[in-house]
Amino acid sequence: MTGTAILDLRPQARVVAGLVAAVPDAGLAGPTPCPGYTVAGLVGHLAGLSAAFRDAARKDLGATTDTPPGTAVPVLPACWREELPGVLGELAEAWRDPAAWSGMTRAGGVDLPGSVAAVVAADELVVHGWDLARATGLEYVPDPAALRASYGFLREAAQDAGRGGGIFGAVVPVPEGAPLLERAIGLSGRDPAWTPPSP
Repeated sequence: MTGTAILDLRPQARVVAGLVAAVPDAGLAGPTPCPGYTVAGLVGHLAGLSAAFRDAARKDLGATTDTPPGTAVPVLPACWREELPGVLGELAEAWRDPAAWSGMTRAGGVDLPGSVAAVVAADELVVHGWDLARATGLEYVPDPAALRASYGFLREAAQDAGRGGGIFGAVVPVPEGAPLLERAIGLSGRDPAWTPPSP
């Protein structure tokens, strides 16, 4: 992806907003495929990253863009059902501006080109959307364009000789003929067959 091929994040943001709206209150304490996160923690993480990547697109650098992931356990905002869909919409709208894709910006305390930050944002929404859906038993059909961007980003990251731990776990092997979503999830270090443990 480059600044001349702008990815529309609105469809994937709507998918994630729909998942957030459907999360049952009774499931907030449940586990997720995202290591160390409950459902509540994952929703809190989504809220934080959505604000961070919105501000990264706007080049509005500060507290939201400077905090590395994993610095603290995400806190579930008090009005998350009302606020998170709005922040997701703002994120998607911010990346519609061609200026967001040019020059440098910052997210998670890392300086990176705007065009790269946009693809990272797509990847975050695709993978964490899967995390949330899998943890809560909700149906998940990601936006095809965002999924392709996520897969391409994860494939490049997996091929990086310097890749170790960090935000990605070890790649989970998935057959080449598997659906693209399963291959992307495997590249993210998650098992596509993950299900919540039996009570």
